[in-house]
Amino acid sequence: MRGILILWLFVLTLEVRAQVLFSSNSRYNHITVVNRDNYRVLSFNGSEETRVSLHNGLLGHFEYTEHMQMPLIWTPKAKRMLMIGLGGGSTQRAYNHYYPDIQVDTVELDPMVASVAKRFFGIKESPKLKIHIGDGRVYLKKNKGPEYDIILLDAYTSHRTGSFIPYHLATKEFFTLASKNLNENGVLGYNVIGTYDGWRADNVGSLYQTLKTVFPNVYHFPSAETRNIVFVATKEKAALTTESLRAKYSALLKMHPKLSPNFLKRVQVIRNREPNSARRSPILTDSHTPASGLLGSRWR
Repeated sequence: MRGILILWLFVLTLEVRAQVLFSSNSRYNHITVVNRDNYRVLSFNGSEETRVSLHNGLLGHFEYTEHMQMPLIWTPKAKRMLMIGLGGGSTQRAYNHYYPDIQVDTVELDPMVASVAKRFFGIKESPKLKIHIGDGRVYLKKNKGPEYDIILLDAYTSHRTGSFIPYHLATKEFFTLASKNLNENGVLGYNVIGTYDGWRADNVGSLYQTLKTVFPNVYHFPSAETRNIVFVATKEKAALTTESLRAKYSALLKMHPKLSPNFLKRVQVIRNREPNSARRSPILTDSHTPASGLLGSRWR
C-alpha cells in the first residue's frame, strides 16, 4: 500500500511539473506544448524542438539557436534572411529583437506548427517577419524576389526514434539552389543534430562534405549543452584567419552595437577543420540515396 502511495505521489508530481497546453496530430507530426518547470517546450513526436523561459521569451532557448546568428560575422549589413523551419521561432524572435533592420522570411511545411508558434510562443507576423507555408526547396525554386543575405536551415522530420534531416534539403543540388538564392556575399547556416565522433557522426561528415562541393569555406560551431553542430558555409573564397575574424567582429559591432548577450561567447567555439567523419562520409546527391539511417534517408 505504501509503495502504491509513493508511486501515485510521483505521478502527481510529474503532472504538476508538466502542464499540457496543447496536444494534436497534424498531417506531419504529433505536436505537444507543455509548461515544464520554468520552461515552455514544443515537441514533435516526442522530440523536443523548442524551449523558452516562461518569464522571458528571449531566454531559456537551446544554445544552438544562438549559433544561428553566426552568419552575421560575414554579413554585417544583412537586410534579408530566410529560414527554413519554424518550430517555436526562437531564432526568428532573436533576429527580430536584436537585429530589427533584417527582414526575416520563414518557410514552414506544417500549417499547425505555424499556428502553435503564434498561439503559444508569441510569434507575430509583421513586415519584418513573414511566414510562408510550404516546402523550403520548392520555395527557393520559385523565388523570383531579391536575393537573400542569409539562409538558415533548421528543418527536421521526426518519429518515435528521433528527428532527422529531410534528405531533399541536404543534397548538392539543394545547396546549389540555395547558393543561387544568396547574393554574392551570402551565407548559409545549417543546424545538424549529431556529434563529431560517435552518434550520428556520419550525418555531420556528409553535410560537411556536401556543403564543400558548393561553398568555398565551411565553418562549424558545436554546442556544449546539446548534440547540435551549426555549419556556416560562405561564398567568401578567402579562408578565415584569427586576424580577419577580429576585423569582421569589429565591423559587425559597428553595425550592431547591441549584439545578443552571448554572441562573442558563441563566436569563440568556431572550428574550420574538416570533421574526422567527413573522410568516410558520402557526398549527398539527388540521384543517390545513402545507406539506411543516414539523415533518416528512408523518409525521402
